[in-house]
Amino acid sequence: MNIAVIGMGYVGLVTGAVFADLGNDVIGVDKDGGRVAMLQQGKLPIYEPGLEEVVHHNISEGRLQFTQDILKAVSVSDVVFICVGTPPRETGESDLSQVEGAAQAIAEALNGYKIIVNKSTVPVGTGDFVRDVIIRHRKKEVEFDVVSNPEFLREGSALTDTLYPERIVIGASSQTAAMRIVELYAPLERPMLITDVYSAEMIKYSSNAFLSMKISFMNAIANICEAVGADITQVAKGMGYDSRIGSAFLGAGLGYGGSCFGKDCHSLVHIASRYGYDFKLLKDSIRINDERAVRLVDRMEEEMGSLEGAVVGIMGLAFKPNTDDMRDAKSVEIIRELVKRGAQVKACDPVATQNAKAILPDITYCKNAYEVAEGSDALVLVTEWNEFKQLNLKRVRETMRKPFFFDGRNLYEPSRMKRLGFCYHGIGRQNSNGNGNGLFHGK
Repeated sequence: MNIAVIGMGYVGLVTGAVFADLGNDVIGVDKDGGRVAMLQQGKLPIYEPGLEEVVHHNISEGRLQFTQDILKAVSVSDVVFICVGTPPRETGESDLSQVEGAAQAIAEALNGYKIIVNKSTVPVGTGDFVRDVIIRHRKKEVEFDVVSNPEFLREGSALTDTLYPERIVIGASSQTAAMRIVELYAPLERPMLITDVYSAEMIKYSSNAFLSMKISFMNAIANICEAVGADITQVAKGMGYDSRIGSAFLGAGLGYGGSCFGKDCHSLVHIASRYGYDFKLLKDSIRINDERAVRLVDRMEEEMGSLEGAVVGIMGLAFKPNTDDMRDAKSVEIIRELVKRGAQVKACDPVATQNAKAILPDITYCKNAYEVAEGSDALVLVTEWNEFKQLNLKRVRETMRKPFFFDGRNLYEPSRMKRLGFCYHGIGRQNSNGNGNGLFHGK
C-alpha cells in the first residue's frame, strides 16, 4: 500500500519504518525541516535500538522517504496515519491542536477515498473530532473513513513491540476500512481486535492507567515493607507467581516517567471528570507517583545529616534504559530537589546526556559511573542501564568520599553492598545495616 505517516517522533518513525520494511511505500511527514533533513540523510533524531538500520535499509530500497510536504504525501497515499503529539494542558486535558492541524491538512489534500488512522494517544471522541475537521475543510466531496489504531510500543523496545505486538486494536465504523487495516497488518500474523472507534480509544488509556496504578500500588506496598521489615523484592516475587496478577510491573522504584503514563493518567482523570465521574483511584495513583522523588531526597537528607555542600552522583538520566528520552524523567525531579537543598550534582548516562544538558545545564556531566563516583558523598542509581549492572563496585567505593548509596531501582544486593563498605539503601527492603528501615520508611 501507499502510506503517509504524519509526525516523525517515536511512534511515527517506528511505524513508518516497519511498514516500509513489510514492503509498503511510505512517506514520513514532519513540519520540522531540520528533522526531515536529518532523516533524509539517514540520521535519526531519536535513539532507539535497531531503528537506524531499518531506516537506512528502506531508504536505500526506495520504500521510505521523508518530506515536509504533507499535501503531496497525502494525495499519493491510500492510508494516512496521524502520529503527532498530544501534550497535556495545565488542566490535564490533552492538547489536540497538532491532531487538528494534521486533520485540516489531510482535508485540503483529499483527492479520493482514504483511510485516516489515529495512532496518537487521544481522548475518547477524537475520531469524531477528526472527522468533523476534515468535513469542514475538505475541498472535494470525497469519501473517507477514520480509524483508531492505538500504539502500544515501549521506548527502548519499540521495534520489537511493533513487529511482535501482543495485540493490534482496530477501531472502525466501516467494515471496508477495518479490513484494509487488517490487510496492512496481516504480514505480522498477530492477534487483532476489531472494535468501534470509542472502545479502541478507551483501550489505550485504560491499559496505561492500569499499568501506572500497578506501579504505584507496588511503591505503596514498598513503603509498608520498609516500616515492618519486609523485603519488597520477595513480596513481588510471591505475588507474581499468581497468574491472576503476573510478574510484570511489580518492581518497586522511583515511579513511572516518560511521555505516556503520566500524560495519559491525567487525561483519563480529565475525561472522567468531564462525564461526571471522580476517578479517585487514579488520582491517588498519580499522587503516589508524584511523591517518589521528594521522598528519596528526604531520606537522603535524613541519612546524611545535611545535603548542603554534599557531592551527589546520579547514575542514569533517561526515564528508562535504552532510550535518550528525558520527558518526565525522575532524574530531573531528583536533581532539582537536590540542588534546591544545596547539593552539588554530578551525573552520567550512556545516551541521554545531550538531551539532559538542555534541561539541566548547571550540573556536572561525567563520561561514566566511575567518574561520577570519584569524590562523591553519595550515589543515586536512577536508571537501570545494563552497564551499571556489572560495575566494579569495589573500585566505585574506593573513589567515593563517603559511602552512601541510594539504589532507586533495587539493582544491587544489600548484603553484598554492605560487605563492600557501602551504607546502602534500597527501596522497600532491608538496608545495609540489616534493620527494617529501607529507603522510604514510615515516620
